[in-house]
Amino acid sequence: MSAAYLIREATEADLAQIMDLENDCFGNDAWDQDTMHFEVVAHHTYYIAAFDKAAVNETLIGYAGLSKIPGNEQADIQTIAVAESARGKGIGKALMQELLKEARRLQAEELFLEVRADNPAAQNLYLALGFEHIDTRKRYYQPDDVDAWVMRLQFARSTTGREPIVLGIETSCDETGIGIVRGNTLLANIISSSMEEHARFGGVVPEIAARAHLEALRPTLHQALAKANLSLKDIDAIAVTNGPGLGGALMVGVGAAKALSVALEKPIYAVNHLVGHVGVDILERGQLETPTVALLVSGGHTSLLLVRDLLDDVELLGETIDDAAGEAFDKIARVLGLKYPGGPEIDKAAVGGDPKAIRFPRGLTLPKDMEKHRYDFSFSGLKTAVARWVEKAEAAGEEINVADVAASFREAVADVLVTKAVNACLDHKVPRLLLGGGVVANARLRELAQQKCDEHGIELRIPALSLCTDNGAMIAALGAQLIMAGRAPSSLHFGADSTLPVTSVQTH
Repeated sequence: MSAAYLIREATEADLAQIMDLENDCFGNDAWDQDTMHFEVVAHHTYYIAAFDKAAVNETLIGYAGLSKIPGNEQADIQTIAVAESARGKGIGKALMQELLKEARRLQAEELFLEVRADNPAAQNLYLALGFEHIDTRKRYYQPDDVDAWVMRLQFARSTTGREPIVLGIETSCDETGIGIVRGNTLLANIISSSMEEHARFGGVVPEIAARAHLEALRPTLHQALAKANLSLKDIDAIAVTNGPGLGGALMVGVGAAKALSVALEKPIYAVNHLVGHVGVDILERGQLETPTVALLVSGGHTSLLLVRDLLDDVELLGETIDDAAGEAFDKIARVLGLKYPGGPEIDKAAVGGDPKAIRFPRGLTLPKDMEKHRYDFSFSGLKTAVARWVEKAEAAGEEINVADVAASFREAVADVLVTKAVNACLDHKVPRLLLGGGVVANARLRELAQQKCDEHGIELRIPALSLCTDNGAMIAALGAQLIMAGRAPSSLHFGADSTLPVTSVQTH
């Protein structure tokens, strides 16, 4: 859903509404109109206002102000207020993020604010944005005798003044990925896979994956540094996947990243694995065109995202309610006597097969399903249908045409994935679709996506396959975007979160 409010720079014409809200929110602490007028129009300040888009006339529901004296490396949050009726909708956070962007644009190195000690909601917001509590001013707010917390945010930056060099660590599943980027430029992308160790089990075993990460991290890191022709002292920041993914596997990467951050005295950024798949497109085109719909398809995830802003507005439209597409490929490969991983094996087996030979079901595509699960996926029923078809044929003594079964199964998966993704683009009037995840290597999926996008005038973006599968470069790229947007680094208190929601781009 799009935001129900509009944020723009405040003007003198907004002063009357600002004063009404100032008095409602602050009571005894409210500024007088002359002071507020000076603040709004002064050359060294930047004031923004939030308005209710649903109102007939522009109705102010929030405002905030920043002060930055030219030549001074410090900036101050002067004030922020949100109407009581509009609280809990993310408006305060959105206002703060706009002020942080402006402070960074003005090249501030530190940002300060004061907040009442009896206002935990505001304190938690500022802490989540990276501020730290550095001092307390006793009985600052009068006549209420309330203390003031003094809070500070220090902007992450490259000490050399150039684009930041970021090391990315990805260990969410069975691939140990180390990537290095400079700003939007890819310097190295090294991947060590433990897939062969899982093959005899027919799927990823979490304990084996975690142990493999431990063994692969050091040599993969050295390979990436050698590829980039850099040493660890050249790194400006560390970015690491802290979710979603396999808990034990994530913990290995998180632990390594924290150790490097402490040892090198470099900032650390804990980022979302799925959002990283979207941000990787920056490494190929220099920027991410938004809005975009992203279809992420891998062994562990099948997700459909609407990305209005990479760092601030990622919405989960739908996801699998049972097996991910990659899991379905693996299971059907076993049914057909093919090796693990199933995706590439079924791709090879389908060559020469007739995709229309068998009409396998398309999960969650019936009218009754589309009402509730328009953008969700289900491959469990398809998997069962294929298995039963094969069992029935075997019981009847019929010869199974593996190519036809593989092609028909692959067609059913690709049809559902592409149809729902294109529907999302059309429904939300988004002219582009980005594919990501290891299953994107599937030839029919890419072919059908291109065909359907061409039919509807949708731009299709498919990064290089080395950037589609789980990799450290996408994590480094997302970390670099956070740094260049002026976002504060994560603390060392974050942990691995196997169910991290896609709306959480960075964990503080």
